[in-house]
Amino acid sequence: MSTPAHDREHDVVLFGASGFVGRLTAEYLARDAPADVRIALGGRSRDKLERTRAELGERAAAWPLVVADSGDAAALAALAGSTRVVATTVGPYMRFGLPLVAACAAAGTHYADLTGEVLFMRRSIDEHDATARSSGARIVHTCGFDSIPSDLGVLALHRHAREHELGDLQDTTLVVAAMRGGVSGGTIDSLRDQLDIARRDPAARRLMLDPYALSPNRAAEPDLGSERDPMSVVHDPELGGFLAPFVMGTVNTRVVRRSNALQGHAYGRSLRYRELMLGGGLPLGPAKAAAIAAGLGALVAGLSLPPTRMLLDRLLPDPGEGPSEQNRERGFFHIDIHAQTAGGARIVSEIRASGDPGYKATAVMLGESALALAGSAEQLPDHAGVLTPATAMGEALTERLRRAGHTYRVRTA
Repeated sequence: MSTPAHDREHDVVLFGASGFVGRLTAEYLARDAPADVRIALGGRSRDKLERTRAELGERAAAWPLVVADSGDAAALAALAGSTRVVATTVGPYMRFGLPLVAACAAAGTHYADLTGEVLFMRRSIDEHDATARSSGARIVHTCGFDSIPSDLGVLALHRHAREHELGDLQDTTLVVAAMRGGVSGGTIDSLRDQLDIARRDPAARRLMLDPYALSPNRAAEPDLGSERDPMSVVHDPELGGFLAPFVMGTVNTRVVRRSNALQGHAYGRSLRYRELMLGGGLPLGPAKAAAIAAGLGALVAGLSLPPTRMLLDRLLPDPGEGPSEQNRERGFFHIDIHAQTAGGARIVSEIRASGDPGYKATAVMLGESALALAGSAEQLPDHAGVLTPATAMGEALTERLRRAGHTYRVRTA
C-alpha cells in the first residue's frame, strides 16, 4: 500500500537531474522554486548527482539524492512512493520511460516529462490510464516546448471564446512567427527510435500518421477529413503569406485534440487544428517556406535510411549535448494561434518566451509543471489519469508561466 501523498518525504523528485536538460531544470528550481518545496535529485549515478548538486549553489546543498535506474522496477517503485511528483528528463521515453510511468500510476504520484513520442504516449494511455485514474495520479506528457505552448494557447482561445460567447473554435492554426534555438540531441534520438519502430511495424506507422492517435475514444472523434498533417508549403495571406509544416506539429496537434476530447470536446466538435511555420510574404517568403519544408523532409528521410543516417549521426548532436549558455540565452520563440469561431469571430492567442525553446524555455516549463502538480489540488482541474498539460494543470500552469516571464494573451484579430 502506497504512502499517502501528504506524508511523503519529497514534494518533487527531478529524475535525470545530471543530464543536460535535467541540470538546466535543476538550476531553475534552485533559483525560483518556493523555499518550502521539498526537492530531491534523482538518477542512476550518485557521483553524477553529487556533482550536479554541488554546482547548484547553497540553496540546493541539502537536497536529498535518490538513486534509481530506469530498468529497476523496485527502485522506481521506491522513488515514486517517496514523492508527490516526479519530473523526468530521461529519454528516449519509449526505451526508458514506461516503467516509471507504471510506478507513478500505481503509487498515486503525479508525473511530468518532456516526451514528444506519440507511440510512447499511446502505450502509456493504453497500459496505465485506468490505474492512474484509480490512484488519483496525473500522468502528464509533453511538458516542454512540446507541447505546452500549443496546448495552453488553444485552451486560452477556448476560454476567451466561451467568456465572450463567440461560439466553438473551428479553423485554428498555430503559426511559429519567429524562433531561435538549437536542436536537442535527445529529440533527435527520440525521432530515430520512432522512425525505427515505424519502419518495422506497419501498425505503428499508421498510428503515427493518425491525427487522432492520442484520442481517448477514436471511434467518437469527428474525423473531419481535413486533419491530416500539412506536408508542403501553404499560402495564406491572413496568416502572413507562405508557411511550411512545423516540425513539432505531428505531436502537438495530437495533444491538443486529446485535450479537446478529454474535456468532452469542449473546444468544439468542428475544431480543425494544424501547425505551421512562417516563411513570410513576397519576394522571399515562398523560397524560405520551401526550404523549411524541404529541410524537414530531408531530415526524416535521412534518418530513415541507414546510409544517410550514418552521415547525419556524425553531424547531429548526441543525447546529453546542447548549445552553449550564450546561445541558450539568445534563443526565443514567438507563436500566434489564429482561430475562427462558430460565431464568425477571429481571435489570436499570442505566446512569447525568451531563451532557447528546447533548453532554457523548456526547463522553465518543466520546472513550473512540477511545481504546479506539487501545489494545491484545489487549483488544478479535477482530472486524473494520463492527461495533457491543459487538462492536468490548465490555467494554474498558465499563470505560473506568466509569473516566470512567459506571455500568454488573447486578442481580437
